[in-house]
Amino acid sequence: MRDDALRVLKDVFGHAAFRGAQREIVEHVAGGGDALVLMPTGGGKSLCYQVPALLRPGTAVVVSPLIALMQDQVAALTQLGVRAAFLNSTLDLEQVREVERSLLDGSLDLLYVAPERLNTPRCLDLLSHIRPALFAIDEAHCVAQWGHDFRPEYLQLSVLHERFPDVPRIALTATADPATRAEIIERLALQDSRVFVSSFDRPNIRYTIVDKDDARKQLLRFIRNEHPDDAGIVYCLSRKKVDETAEWLAAQGLRALPYHAGMDAPTRAAHQARFQREDSVIVVATIAFGMGIDKPDVRFVAHLDLPRSIEGYYQETGRAGRDGAAADAWMAYGLADVVQQRRFIDQSEGSEAFRRVSSSKLDALLGLCETAQCRRVHLLAYFGEQGEPCGNCDNCLNPPETWDATVASQKSLSAIYRTGNRFGATHLIDVLRGKDTERIRQWGHDKLSVYGIGKAEDEHLWRSVFRQLVALGLARVDHESFGALVLTEAARPVLRGEQKVMMRRIVERTKDSAVRRTRSAAPLSLEGVDAGLLAALKAWRLEEARTQSVPAYVILHDSTLVELARSCPTETDELADIAGFGSRKVERYGDALIELISGFRS
Repeated sequence: MRDDALRVLKDVFGHAAFRGAQREIVEHVAGGGDALVLMPTGGGKSLCYQVPALLRPGTAVVVSPLIALMQDQVAALTQLGVRAAFLNSTLDLEQVREVERSLLDGSLDLLYVAPERLNTPRCLDLLSHIRPALFAIDEAHCVAQWGHDFRPEYLQLSVLHERFPDVPRIALTATADPATRAEIIERLALQDSRVFVSSFDRPNIRYTIVDKDDARKQLLRFIRNEHPDDAGIVYCLSRKKVDETAEWLAAQGLRALPYHAGMDAPTRAAHQARFQREDSVIVVATIAFGMGIDKPDVRFVAHLDLPRSIEGYYQETGRAGRDGAAADAWMAYGLADVVQQRRFIDQSEGSEAFRRVSSSKLDALLGLCETAQCRRVHLLAYFGEQGEPCGNCDNCLNPPETWDATVASQKSLSAIYRTGNRFGATHLIDVLRGKDTERIRQWGHDKLSVYGIGKAEDEHLWRSVFRQLVALGLARVDHESFGALVLTEAARPVLRGEQKVMMRRIVERTKDSAVRRTRSAAPLSLEGVDAGLLAALKAWRLEEARTQSVPAYVILHDSTLVELARSCPTETDELADIAGFGSRKVERYGDALIELISGFRS
């Protein structure tokens, strides 16, 4: 089995060796065992079912909720000479019938299908007339009812075990805390499966969370300073904000495109295609964008709004740097984000238990935002994994100070109390700083003992204090009073002077830390690479991709082109030694590439 698996890996996929737990997973599933696989984005989850699919007789059925993923995977597999197809809503009736005929006559190695379609009597009946090699359930966290991406259709996938008890199943996800793992096992009837948990660490991603202060301008500075010519994704919570942000970035000279469910389907599809097939395109989107898009060279993911959980944050940021080269996860975060997310939870139609779980998940994310320690250590701990300070996040590279904020907290909490627990942070800051506003005069707050007691500190500090008071649970947001801050029971010992409050304070970056930051995030190494040849190879790939109407990375990844430009092979046989060249790609592109390389060097 091991020799056969390595042969398929090399001949079909062009890789000389498995990574991490891939080999063990492949052998277990190919041998007929069930598995739950937790592996970070870019870790090679797809190979864990694609290789066994080619080792076992019959057709492997892959359940995926993502049309984009199906299309990408099928396009990539077809390039490799694998017989693959999908069934989803993008096909017309005749195309559906053609795929079904191919399935029934045994001429497919893999079939991708959406969970809604798989659960239909027609599809289940169709599968009963073939020999399924295995069932792969991708994005398996979608079965978790309190997870960040729950899909009701996934609850019905236990039917696979009931109707096909002898067919191995492999469930895969990049995002699942211990509670979610237990829920996946229970709902998919995987109690007897082996669980493979890879490290959740993505060492090539640099995590940065900044205090929000004109977020669009902060984002623009980040892109221009760190990623002026790179592809990236910017996430916003609302469709309106997506449109406004994309328009603003485009006005600043960036190739920015909006993407959300409120757009017409052709425009949405065109923007996604440009992102996949062109260089330096930035998509501004709601969180659904990017799921299943296997674009390896996304160099940054930015959040202009706070996600709802660490799972969501991890999955969204994981869309950067799938190729293993340096990438950034950047987020601007402020008190208004906390107010907004609390409002979503309080106004949710879910049960009390659902709101309680949602609140705890938000609290965990706030802890990540406010920590003065290594972001990566905090992130990994959420998923039950221990880590060491990474040296490649904002807190490691630019350590924040912690300061004794007890007095500032007492002033802030007193302002909340003295104004009747009825006002938001903006008004409270004006009171503390002694501003002369109509609203303050209207309510008589200029007569309060707390009026002007915070003049010595600037507005930025007070915003940080109020935000951290909420994150620490010393104050809460009351949505019935339009976002007013209200004292909690936990504030009492602070007001009485019985409890100390420590908070984080950002330190201006020094020149030394900036140097360390750049050095710790090296891109793909171009040492020994002929830059002109690399440009020519990229131009060839782009033309080939346009001819075939597929994303460029489906033809060959950047890392493969870099190695071509470094090694400059002179015979097609030498291509097999370069990662990414299976036998089909050598056969299909070998002569053209050797001719291009030879002509460039002559």
